[in-house]
Amino acid sequence: MTDTPSESQPPPVRHRDGSAAVATAPAATIVRIKALFDRITAEVAKIYVGQDELVLSTLVALFSSGHVLIESVPGLGKTLFVRVLGRVLGCQCGRIQFTADLMPSDITGAPIFDMKQQEFRFRPGPVFTQLLLADEINRSPAKTHAALLEIMQEYRVTVERTSHKLKRPFLVLATQNPLESEGTYNLPEAQLDRFMFKVVAEYPSIDEEVAILKQHGQQIDIDQRLAETLETVTSPEEIVDITRQCGKVHVEDKLFAYINGLVRLTRQWPQFHLGASPRAGIALVQGARTLAAFRGRDYAVPDDVVDIALPSLRHRVILTAEAEVEGHSVDDLLRELVRSVEVPRL
Repeated sequence: MTDTPSESQPPPVRHRDGSAAVATAPAATIVRIKALFDRITAEVAKIYVGQDELVLSTLVALFSSGHVLIESVPGLGKTLFVRVLGRVLGCQCGRIQFTADLMPSDITGAPIFDMKQQEFRFRPGPVFTQLLLADEINRSPAKTHAALLEIMQEYRVTVERTSHKLKRPFLVLATQNPLESEGTYNLPEAQLDRFMFKVVAEYPSIDEEVAILKQHGQQIDIDQRLAETLETVTSPEEIVDITRQCGKVHVEDKLFAYINGLVRLTRQWPQFHLGASPRAGIALVQGARTLAAFRGRDYAVPDDVVDIALPSLRHRVILTAEAEVEGHSVDDLLRELVRSVEVPRL
């Protein structure tokens, strides 16, 4: 891979005839987005230690109207992370423990008969929140997966031909345990593709784990700690507005071609039986725009794409049988693929 271009000067934005154009995202807005991102990450770090990729990917997905699939062993603080994020963002948060007997109506809600009014009324399910932790999503059958994934795409629940809209923003953090396969139902590739990112959460480092022991080894109620330690720095309305502003970050045609080249190359890579879909390219474009704004730029660069390439692609490719037998890692192959594509100079 060639060196990425310098970020010191933004590329000129021009119309098709070559004349200069006004920047798509106001500089003051970009400054506000970067300052807010820094405040959010600083507040989260007061309680939630480490897992930098998870924190960054979740925030990028949140401000890009995406969702995140987390693969990790139990005990890494995923529930705590959602509660911390909800407190910092000023959003409602909820959790659903997926089990083998969980039905679609258990998450969406269902009509109940009101004896007093002598009529049916809709009782909203736990999906009517803003930050939803879908814990061990692969323990439920396919029809329950399908119900949640439809909600993730449409942002509404339809029951008895009546649609009920969800509050925005709406972010799903779905988890699955890679170690246990008994009693689980693997998500089909078409459903995995609906997640913007897949994050693999690893065990913390030595220093991070010591910090966790010091911080959470006290008999203090977690609700009390969240209320006393964390400050709410934004609101759902501001998140929705910033999401729109992130969509205005400029992307050069050369960068579109670079992203398209990465995605299409996954379909030709010899160790991949199945390559990434066009939705992967959309995730890379949207994520690069948001990440650029987080970094204080109104234009995206190849570094933004490279930094989110793994979480955007790792769940959208399938190894060949030969590659699995030879012990190849999806992440290692994707890194090799990214290095093989020439980086454009903007």
